[in-house]
Amino acid sequence: MNYTINQITSTETYLVRQPVLRSGKPIESCIFDGDDLNTTFHLGIYSENKLVGVCSFFKNNQPLITETFQYQLRGMAVLNEYQGLGLGQLILTYGENLLKKRNIQTIWCNAREKAIEFYKKTGYHIIGEPFLIKDIGLHYIMNKIL
Repeated sequence: MNYTINQITSTETYLVRQPVLRSGKPIESCIFDGDDLNTTFHLGIYSENKLVGVCSFFKNNQPLITETFQYQLRGMAVLNEYQGLGLGQLILTYGENLLKKRNIQTIWCNAREKAIEFYKKTGYHIIGEPFLIKDIGLHYIMNKIL
């Protein structure tokens, strides 16, 4: 299968964010603070011109991390029927490489409990204590030095 990765708009991310991350919730729940800042960028992975996965990168500091130049990964999602094919790792690695070119030192995310193993396999580590995000579930702060 041939996949391509492109930079996309925040609005385009909703096509994957909603069914995967906000299922049953209104489309407005897919809008994240900072989505349209000029320091934020969004990536989409396509299978034969169909958007099947997304992730967004926000210039945002996590107080538990000491590195000065940080970015937060948010809205990482791959459509259910495309999960398990390595697409999440492809798009995440692509984004990490873009951050390295910008001299970003570390990337972090608020990982859902069910995504912990995915992030561990890609080099992320849990920091701090688990916490609950209302209406979404248990999360862990995870980071990776780039």
